[in-house]
Amino acid sequence: MWKEIPVPFYLSVYFFDVVNPKEILQGQKPRVQERGPYVYREFRHKSNITFNDNDTVSFLEYRSFQFQPDKSRGLESDSIVMPNILVLSAAMMMENGPMSLKLIMTLAFSTLGERAFMNRTVSEIMWGYEDPLIHIINKYFPNTFPFKGKFGLFAELNNSDSGLFTVFTGVKNFSRIHLVDKWNGISKVNFWHSDQCNMINGTSGQMWAPFMTPESSLEFYSPEACRSMKLIYKEQGVFEGIPTFRFVAPNTLFANGSIYPPNEGFCPCRESGIQNVSTCRFNAPLFLSHPHFYNADPVLAEAVSGLHPNPEEHSLFLDIHPVTGIPMNCSVKLQLSLYIKSVKGVGQTGKIEPVILPLMWFGESGAMEGETLQTFYTQLVLMPRVLHYGQYVLLALGCVLLFIPIVYQIRSQEKCYLFWSSSKKGSQDKEAIQAYSESLMTSAPKGTVLQEARL
Repeated sequence: MWKEIPVPFYLSVYFFDVVNPKEILQGQKPRVQERGPYVYREFRHKSNITFNDNDTVSFLEYRSFQFQPDKSRGLESDSIVMPNILVLSAAMMMENGPMSLKLIMTLAFSTLGERAFMNRTVSEIMWGYEDPLIHIINKYFPNTFPFKGKFGLFAELNNSDSGLFTVFTGVKNFSRIHLVDKWNGISKVNFWHSDQCNMINGTSGQMWAPFMTPESSLEFYSPEACRSMKLIYKEQGVFEGIPTFRFVAPNTLFANGSIYPPNEGFCPCRESGIQNVSTCRFNAPLFLSHPHFYNADPVLAEAVSGLHPNPEEHSLFLDIHPVTGIPMNCSVKLQLSLYIKSVKGVGQTGKIEPVILPLMWFGESGAMEGETLQTFYTQLVLMPRVLHYGQYVLLALGCVLLFIPIVYQIRSQEKCYLFWSSSKKGSQDKEAIQAYSESLMTSAPKGTVLQEARL
């Protein structure tokens, strides 16, 4: 189960199609329309598995995605209007640069046909598209981007691994089972501004320590978010007959430093409820949050028309079997947004008012099913239940078996008493008859004629 996860995982992607790009460039409020879901089956397998001497095991987990038309609401060929991340990010990076360089950038954008908003297919946005701007940047500013070819939001995730994880096996110290020792050879990252925020805590996000209680928490390291996350216990539940604990994100997960001081290391911060991930995303002004800015400062959702945050659709959860620490049902939902604004000297940005504009949100979900679920239910629910009630059946049967010889012994004693009683009574009768016979043989006294005649 650990090497090849039998649970089918799905990636559901929703895009925010920009309805009024021209009006945004004139300073008007953005309007978006949610499109999707575009659903992909996610395949995972571990390789390069190496058991180390310090009670750890190292592995690479590869992922690949396959589009599922029957589960999707749309096709990969659908067109989406969204912000041009490369252009608007480059403009933001040059905001404090010299005016001459900004004018050169404007001229270069115009020559290449780059605009603030682009019309691309779902497939291009997800898995990459050719852009001459990327080639120019990589040629004159090498190592600016982590990618060399196509640019896509999930291009680096498909047919690739999530880094080298080294986790504890728990053989020598059971309390450390599944905990991450190192990721890519390091025990903490350097993206953030505090040791606490840079720490790699928890597991790799697939299994947790067994024997959980309501006081337990779920902590895991996410390479995509470049940080560790902690979920808290909410309630008990049942999934397909299997008891579970539900863990959810606390309100402080993406809170800014002024509301939750431990998150100060993730700053520079803006409104509470979004996390600036620019330091681990080639300095692009990207922000991570719950979908539709759920559980964030209301001003964020109010700044964009078409957003409707609600907990039923946009909150994340993990249902864990508390005895084994294995996830039964999970749905992790996150949103990626881009901070856009007008940059003086870069003509492509027009009169855009500063706003955090959602690009897309996605949900990774998986639920145990089929033969795996049946086996799990039989071994960890049905059999313990049978054994639980079986002990009472065996106890009752033992009592019956113990009672039988007692009854037999009592009945045997009763028979012996009856036989002894009857034997004693018989001897007394014989003595009486013998005495009576002797009396008859004795001569009778006078006056007893009548008595003898009567006899």
